[in-house]
Amino acid sequence: MTVAQQPEALNFECETGNYHTFCPISCVAWLYQKIEDSFFLVIGTKTCGYFLQNAMGVMIFAEPRYAMAELEEGDISAQLNDYEELKRLCLQIKRDRNPSVIVWIGTCTTEIIKMDLEGLAPKLEGEIGIPIVVARANGLDYAFTQGEDTVLAAMANRCPDKAPVAETDKNERNAISKLLNFGKKKEEVVQEESQYVDHPPLVLFGSLPDPVVTQLTLELKKQGIKVSGWLPAKRFTELPVLEEGYYVAGVNPFLSRTATTLMRRRKCKLIGAPFPIGPDGTRAWVEKICSVFGITPTGLDEREAQIWAGLEEYVKLIRGKSVFFMGDNLLEVSLARFLVRCGMTVSEIGIPYMDKRYQAAELTLLENTCKEMGVPLPKIVEKPDNYNQVQRIYELKPDLVITGMAHANPLEARGINTKWSVEFTFAQIHGFGNARDILELVTRPLRRNNSLKDLGWDKLVKEEAKI
Repeated sequence: MTVAQQPEALNFECETGNYHTFCPISCVAWLYQKIEDSFFLVIGTKTCGYFLQNAMGVMIFAEPRYAMAELEEGDISAQLNDYEELKRLCLQIKRDRNPSVIVWIGTCTTEIIKMDLEGLAPKLEGEIGIPIVVARANGLDYAFTQGEDTVLAAMANRCPDKAPVAETDKNERNAISKLLNFGKKKEEVVQEESQYVDHPPLVLFGSLPDPVVTQLTLELKKQGIKVSGWLPAKRFTELPVLEEGYYVAGVNPFLSRTATTLMRRRKCKLIGAPFPIGPDGTRAWVEKICSVFGITPTGLDEREAQIWAGLEEYVKLIRGKSVFFMGDNLLEVSLARFLVRCGMTVSEIGIPYMDKRYQAAELTLLENTCKEMGVPLPKIVEKPDNYNQVQRIYELKPDLVITGMAHANPLEARGINTKWSVEFTFAQIHGFGNARDILELVTRPLRRNNSLKDLGWDKLVKEEAKI
């Protein structure tokens, strides 16, 4: 058996320039739940409304904190007053829901007709007395998960540059500290505070479920690192303080615009670390943050080994198999790196948008992982052409294709195992404890098809594919 010759460096290509992904306004689905005192107003056409209804479902028992401002023919032909219409809607939102912040989500239509949302927002904000944050999340310029990136970049500009004068204890303001110290006596809290190493303030950015936020905060706490806050916070009124010289670190690979805003506008120092996806990525993430603060990490070897031992049941199902990423949610490089560590070979990594600076540490870790595991380095294709990709899939015959929902059923009909990439967006995949969830998703189609083979259904599928 001959080992495939490995290229010396990662190979990058760029194809059509089209985004074959979900619309980025879908970020509303998780952000309105994360920021509990917010209200999201999507400004677009009926098509945007239909998409949100289908993508997010119809809430029957609870009214969600988002709505559509539908543009009609009169709006598009500039016969109506944008300011008065938006004022009417925002006053209604204030009366009915009274949020701490209203987020305007601009769509493709607002871009095409050149609506000056950034110009309207400050004036209207002064009139109604509620902060209005403008975020462009149109599908012309952004891919699926980049909607969150534009929202967080806009919110980064609203973070206070210093703690309020009346605040005597920052922990009282920090929602993360409140959560970690819930039910503890004041003496216990003071004793735990003394365990932290003296280091510059650290703020983490990226929208994650509360249990994952707690897990990652505790992982850093074990190393003596205190997290000063998260962007976004659970409440808009609890946004973290961002002063010049603060350190920031991201948890998701699609937040390059937020990272740029934090560095250029808020003068923060970005920690360029791999992302905490999988036990290998989580360890590298913690180690990088520790190295920046001059801390020698402890217990990570044992922790990672323990996690890998618990994953062997899943890893043995995919070890030696190949996977192909068509590109959808910008998590592809991190997931590919983790699956290579599990023993898989990655044929190709399709990705809608590639920021090599922001993902530099992740790309380096991918390269090192491939060399350590003795597998060829994958080709990374930015903005892939789906027709060309399908032809390459037919040639390479990968064991699994991770793809957008549009291509899953056609590929399955041709006998190719697929997994929806959107599921990784909504699953809890960060930190040591959630690696099992990633492998549960990856191995599900393989386990399903193994069960179908036992029933003899694989022969029927092959016969139908011939027809």
